[in-house]
Amino acid sequence: MTLTAANFAAEIEAANQAGDPTADELVSDLIDNREIDGVNALFRTIGTLKPDMDLSQLPPRLATFLKEAEAEPPGWSDEDVRAAEGFFAHHHGEASMLQGTAGLIGTYLAPTGAFTLRSTGRLGGVEGPGRRLSQSSRLFVDMGNKGALTDGSLKANVTKVRLVHASVRQLHKKSGEWDYAKWGEPVSQKYTTGAICVFSVQILQAMRNLGLEVSKDDAHGFMCAWHYVNHYLGTPEKWLVPKDAELVDRMWSSVRDDEWKKTDDGVFMTRQALEFYKKFLPGPSHDAFIAMVRTALTDKYADMAGLPKSVLDLAAKPLAAGHSLVSGVGGGLLGGGAQKATGVNPYKEILGVASKAFNDVEHYALTHDQDDQPQMHQELGDNR
Repeated sequence: MTLTAANFAAEIEAANQAGDPTADELVSDLIDNREIDGVNALFRTIGTLKPDMDLSQLPPRLATFLKEAEAEPPGWSDEDVRAAEGFFAHHHGEASMLQGTAGLIGTYLAPTGAFTLRSTGRLGGVEGPGRRLSQSSRLFVDMGNKGALTDGSLKANVTKVRLVHASVRQLHKKSGEWDYAKWGEPVSQKYTTGAICVFSVQILQAMRNLGLEVSKDDAHGFMCAWHYVNHYLGTPEKWLVPKDAELVDRMWSSVRDDEWKKTDDGVFMTRQALEFYKKFLPGPSHDAFIAMVRTALTDKYADMAGLPKSVLDLAAKPLAAGHSLVSGVGGGLLGGGAQKATGVNPYKEILGVASKAFNDVEHYALTHDQDDQPQMHQELGDNR
């Protein structure tokens, strides 16, 4: 069975009760044996693994897991690779930035997901935004790098995320505080598939909302890339998102309003994200950036997330219609010259500024001590 528009709602509810047994067993053993410090170093190593590397220096159970996790998605083809590479050749910068901003904020609108992130200490809470956001940014940028789908680098990076998800499930399980009857499994397969929808078709919607044209072929290529990621996150074949962008858009749109809600946790996580990005988008650029993210998400969902409104946001609709205010916002505010309103995308300049800042976020992840922080705790710590 595969996901369809007809069975999607029922299947993701079933997926809410499922974790990732293979990864869960591995991480449970590592935690039980108090090997957390050692495995954190291994997690950083996993991100650089290639298929031809010698795994014999790793603990046998981890080496076996990695070997078994290398298998490609069923039916994966060179045509899928070319389609994905075609999308990133045209839209890598903007898509990566929107995934790391509007996309991440979208995942905070899932109440259980927001609670899970906020309650996992250094993976969330007051100590977490730098590491969490910069590491997520690395994945979004890296998945569009040349050769990422063929040289083994993307599958290695996604496998690392898979193991972090397993660690979160184990931390909640061992805490005794998780309400399985109410919430299902922590970081369940429902959460994973929902997040894939947010980072794929929700981002395609965001791009359209911002006036960015994406061809049908490129949209298909983007879905191929996320189908690939979905597989390496440990999702069973029956719950993998299809490669058909239009179908996945219909599937996601049919359940989104049931899945996205305003919560204190979601607003808290959104506020953290905005504060983190402010250091890379100071002053007026940050105001324009928030207005852009609101437009990408639409007012309905931006309000759910607690995104602030500003004079720039209030001007968004006349700007998009070619109002003369575009010269003040799209030009003067961001340091450029005044532009003629006719035919101008008012978000073009801030998209470029934000995409550059997003690259700075990735550099931050690679060069600051955030990358040396443990990804896993031995006990659940809220740090609210």
